[in-house]
Amino acid sequence: MFIRSIETFQVAVPLTKPFKTALRTVHTAHAVYVKVTGDNGFVGWGEAPPTHVITGDSLGSITYAIEEVIAPQLIGLDVRQSEVIFSALKRSIVRNTSAKAAVDMALHDLLGQLAGMPLYQLLGGYRHEVETDFTVSVNDAAEMADDAERYIANGFDVLKVKVGIGDISEDIGRIKAIRERIGSAPKIRLDANQGWNAKAAVRAIGMMEDAGLDIELIEQPVLADDIEGLKYVTENTLTPIMADESVFSPKDALRILQLRAADLINIKLMKSGGIHEALKINALAESYGVECMVGSMIETKLGITAAAHFAASQPNVTRFDFDAPLMLAEDIVGGGIEYEGRLIRLPKTPGLGLVKEQMERIGKGVE
Repeated sequence: MFIRSIETFQVAVPLTKPFKTALRTVHTAHAVYVKVTGDNGFVGWGEAPPTHVITGDSLGSITYAIEEVIAPQLIGLDVRQSEVIFSALKRSIVRNTSAKAAVDMALHDLLGQLAGMPLYQLLGGYRHEVETDFTVSVNDAAEMADDAERYIANGFDVLKVKVGIGDISEDIGRIKAIRERIGSAPKIRLDANQGWNAKAAVRAIGMMEDAGLDIELIEQPVLADDIEGLKYVTENTLTPIMADESVFSPKDALRILQLRAADLINIKLMKSGGIHEALKINALAESYGVECMVGSMIETKLGITAAAHFAASQPNVTRFDFDAPLMLAEDIVGGGIEYEGRLIRLPKTPGLGLVKEQMERIGKGVE
């Protein structure tokens, strides 16, 4: 099957509540959808949200990169020669990982359809369902405790709590308020989104350990390029440390792994440039005995479906952060993954498992 066309569409879906982190506040989920059509009529779909403060990608840059740079280099190539086409995608443009990820998703959707298999089975088929955490945005302690209590009541037993705004005492106060409200049974993961420096992180984590707050892991406590600081935090705390923004590529992952700068790695397709490179990161981590989480940006169910297929296929992926579609005011995607509380079931139909008719409505601007 040869690629006949590559098209882009912009979508926007309001969030039910603003999503706040140490890096940004999001009110609406914006994204570029990508439609890749083969000469046999098969259609593959992908998604790229603009996450300026992490990937540096915007709606305009994603659209231009796909339409003017990537598409001309891929149209006419044979999808069945996957290494040829993914190598061409990787070389097509420097960085622009979100644009690459969207096209990569669509290509994997096509490969699954060609094989007549759900993508997670084609990639390895380790499991057919996963459980997601739910994220508590940064707010005052009382509001965060209210949110945490509501999410637990809705059936979630793992919370990912955003911190890193204000001083250390405020962050600790937030976690204490949440733990007092939800009790000791639910797991709490913290994500500082680069909000601390190395010494402040060690101090904060030590205080949380002494207070018995029982934190499962701390995600990206320091700036993305401060690998030495990340290593310092990892070596001077008992709580497992996860690298997120520090790892975009397999090369980044290898540096973290060789230095033992983190205990865990968070893989996101928008950072890696898609599933093809994400598989390499996970394989590297597995060879070092380091488990991975697969997370996401603020994405619709299209992007999360692709990430879930990848995550479900691999035994070394042991944690899942796929709650973004549950934060949206509506689901515009036809098919894909299905949510039952914290449980996510992978579709049984080929590729990403999208419903063609609904996706075509999006392509025509009718949602």
